[in-house]
Amino acid sequence: MIGKVITGRSFGGCIRYVIQKQDALILDGAGVRIQETNQTINDFNLQRKYNPNLGQAVGHIALSWSINDLSKLNDEVMVNMAKEYLQKMKIQDTQYLIVKHQDRDHPHIHIVYNRVDNNGKTIADNFQKQRNVKVCKDMTLKHGLYISPGKEQVNRKQLKGKDKIKYELFDAIKSASKKVKTLNELKQVLAKQGIGMLYKYKSGTNEIQGVSFSKGEYKFKGSEIDRSLSYARLSQAIEQQAKPEKNLADQLREAMKNPEQGKSNLQRPEQTTYLKPAPETHYLKQVLSTGTQLLGGLLENMPEEDDTPERKRKKKQEHEQSAGISR
Repeated sequence: MIGKVITGRSFGGCIRYVIQKQDALILDGAGVRIQETNQTINDFNLQRKYNPNLGQAVGHIALSWSINDLSKLNDEVMVNMAKEYLQKMKIQDTQYLIVKHQDRDHPHIHIVYNRVDNNGKTIADNFQKQRNVKVCKDMTLKHGLYISPGKEQVNRKQLKGKDKIKYELFDAIKSASKKVKTLNELKQVLAKQGIGMLYKYKSGTNEIQGVSFSKGEYKFKGSEIDRSLSYARLSQAIEQQAKPEKNLADQLREAMKNPEQGKSNLQRPEQTTYLKPAPETHYLKQVLSTGTQLLGGLLENMPEEDDTPERKRKKKQEHEQSAGISR
């Protein structure tokens, strides 16, 4: 789920675009008549007069879902999600209109709302784009919607203006960064494509803290284009690929240079690693010690095999016989 937030001045232009689009379908509305386009426009304009000093009173949001979510969506579901989105965006107690467009393969709706609420107060739009990103992400996870694996699958042909330039920068930087060994080389390659690369330095030092890219009138921080294009991650990726990979021959030579290390690793005795502390054994030792003492006492009191009465009689007889023979 993706949301695009726009503010404008003309309810007439916005509503005509939304309603008069081919195959457009009005799904829901609040505080406005929806039978005729002019009535809808007049109702929005009437309420904006409560706050005539607000020039950009038109709020316009496009909510889009992936084509992979088609089986999960219908008109009722999209209306409920639109209302949930407005609530999370703190767009409440005001007029709105929800219209479905069917001119694209992926499902999407348009929401027009009045930034002058029902009490004549202004609905703030500061930090609205940042909040939009968070709300869309939270709702995507909550409703189990499709999450694209990356920017590579975004349809570039449908992008316009700022978004189009941002993705052009993403593609160019990603492609160029795989062919260079330093950031300075990357800067030179991008300059040939009309892309500027600027560093942000820590105040009063030569320490680089960030990087930004520009094309035409647009300028973005690297992390704003994509997290992988922040200064830290971009420099790390280029540094990593600049390291030469060791081939099999180099690995064998290195192993032959350090044969003793390999032997020591083979001869090293295995050690047992306990995930939990070793069990206490002092109770077992105490039991064994007591048993040993008792057994020892019994053995001391037992007569030796040669000292039994029967053995003594046999010995005496043998002694007397031997004495008689000797006489």
